[in-house]
Amino acid sequence: MDTKTQVLSTVEAMTSAFHRGDIDEIMRTYEPGAVVVGEPGLPVHGDGPVRSMFAGFVAAKAHFTFAGHEVIAAGDIALHLTPWKMTGVAPDGSPIAGTGLSVAVLRRQRDGRWLMVIDDPFGDTMLQRATASTAWDQVDR
Repeated sequence: MDTKTQVLSTVEAMTSAFHRGDIDEIMRTYEPGAVVVGEPGLPVHGDGPVRSMFAGFVAAKAHFTFAGHEVIAAGDIALHLTPWKMTGVAPDGSPIAGTGLSVAVLRRQRDGRWLMVIDDPFGDTMLQRATASTAWDQVDR
């Protein structure tokens, strides 16, 4: 199995577990000590905080779809990029939705599995902010 297929297998396992609400299985797709961004600019690390963050998404019945995948690998490190859409239900029962660009770094383990080390589903936040403001006029040269 090639690297792209192996990396996508990890992402698919996480997504499938997410849709089933299986937080233990979600956590098995991450290295211990992984960092996950649950809100733009707010990385979370540590087993308890990451589980709690995922529990909030599971409670919202978040469902993700992806618009293609790109995998770039260098040795035992891989970068996974995918645009996503999410639908779910807010605590008051109203529908919620979101979109973004997921940027994830995975590392091949000694047993050959690929696990996520950094997962930022809001990888396009800086671009959105720059596009919406005059930040391009203030770019360092």
